[in-house]
Amino acid sequence: MAAEPNTINLDAAAIASMQDVFSKQKEAFLKSPYPTAQERIDTLTKLKSLLLDNMDALCDAVSRDFGNRSHDETKIAEIMTSLEGIKYYRKNLKRWMKPEKRNIGLVQMPGSAHVVYQPVGVVGIIVPWNYPIYLATGPLMAAVAAGNRAMIKMSESTPHTGELLAKLISQAFPANQIAVFNGEDEAAQAFSKLAFDHLLFTGSSSVGKHIMRAAADNLTPVTLELGGKSPCIIGESFGMKDAIERITFGKCINAGQTCVAPDYVLCPSNRIDEFVDTWKAQISTMYPSLKDNPDLTSIVNERQYQRLQGYLNDAREKGATVVQVNPKSEDLSGSRKIPFTLVLNTNDSMNIMQEEIFGPIMLVIPYDSLDEAIRYINNRPRPLALYYLDWNKRNAERILKETHSGGVCLNDTIFHVSVDDLPFGGIGNSGIGHYHGKEGFLTFSHAKGIFRKGRINASKNIMPPYGGAFHKMIYKLMLR
Repeated sequence: MAAEPNTINLDAAAIASMQDVFSKQKEAFLKSPYPTAQERIDTLTKLKSLLLDNMDALCDAVSRDFGNRSHDETKIAEIMTSLEGIKYYRKNLKRWMKPEKRNIGLVQMPGSAHVVYQPVGVVGIIVPWNYPIYLATGPLMAAVAAGNRAMIKMSESTPHTGELLAKLISQAFPANQIAVFNGEDEAAQAFSKLAFDHLLFTGSSSVGKHIMRAAADNLTPVTLELGGKSPCIIGESFGMKDAIERITFGKCINAGQTCVAPDYVLCPSNRIDEFVDTWKAQISTMYPSLKDNPDLTSIVNERQYQRLQGYLNDAREKGATVVQVNPKSEDLSGSRKIPFTLVLNTNDSMNIMQEEIFGPIMLVIPYDSLDEAIRYINNRPRPLALYYLDWNKRNAERILKETHSGGVCLNDTIFHVSVDDLPFGGIGNSGIGHYHGKEGFLTFSHAKGIFRKGRINASKNIMPPYGGAFHKMIYKLMLR
């Protein structure tokens, strides 16, 4: 019983601190509303040094939060991607900051028009638990490149990472520039209610709705990076071994706890057995043992573990075939590790068919034609990612034109997210808005349109009193 008041006190302290820091960041922004390109580059360089100098400590903190996560996996998926993003923004932000010339019409002559990309102010970033480093630094570097100040709310499910990142950020940056906060639900709710100039949330669709409601009270624009059930279609003639190698990378990293992980596979009906056999062989090669294997990530906490086990139990009870790959038949109790699992013979009454899986479980759905596969995808909410494995370019064009998804990766999985020059974002239930690439700079900027008039005042020719000469001139302008 003693833990509850302590949690409340911690949340109260976090809330008071974030409100104070928010006021200081707003004040600091007003004093320096347009940081120079070099100031922004210097901030990104500090962030790069922070990640490199503390790489092992960050990897260790993430692993402690998960119960186990390979340091190599964290370096690949979080540190390296963050460093590449910083390099990209440092290289390009000067060009993006330049005023952009726009065309004017005859009516506006003599004059000129251009767009200036102005920092919006103070940006709020709400980070999920699955990639706590990358999903904090990714939006942060875009916000910094655009010239903003930023406040970051870490997930309560990754307290070790959150505490370390808060400490490191506070040592590298003043609180009125970048600040990190931790805390439970009450702190998260208070954070989302602050009058940010832009708010980015990464997480579930259900929580995303609450974030939008809270932001609406302040008319705060939001970017929502959600998720959903991302499909992967295997083409009829695509080599199965090749397909499984590409699919398992995207599914197995972080034990499937990835927003763009393939959620279900659409496999040609006559190749289901081949898929299952090849899957078993590939998983056994990658993970010959499970319980004490440092390369296999645990489920982040007991709540998520029980959620996934509940999906499997419900599917079994409703007639699904569940195939788990546990090469040594190990007892995994107490480890929060789940074997990579296939679920076949599903129906829409199963909970696993309705909710994003977010774990090491893959649905296998048979299809008999590309038309059928496209209909299946289009009859469901639009996903964050879509994967299609097929060397037939005509079929690939059909997928691109006849389906909607946040992003697409052809002949591979999840790698599109790591392309720094591509926007990343969802559509419909999978999110609103984009960041990464130039779109990240634009998301956290205000595109201010500016018209400058020349010395000659041509507008006096269209001022009252109106008469015959005016009518002739307007008629000629409209018909030209």
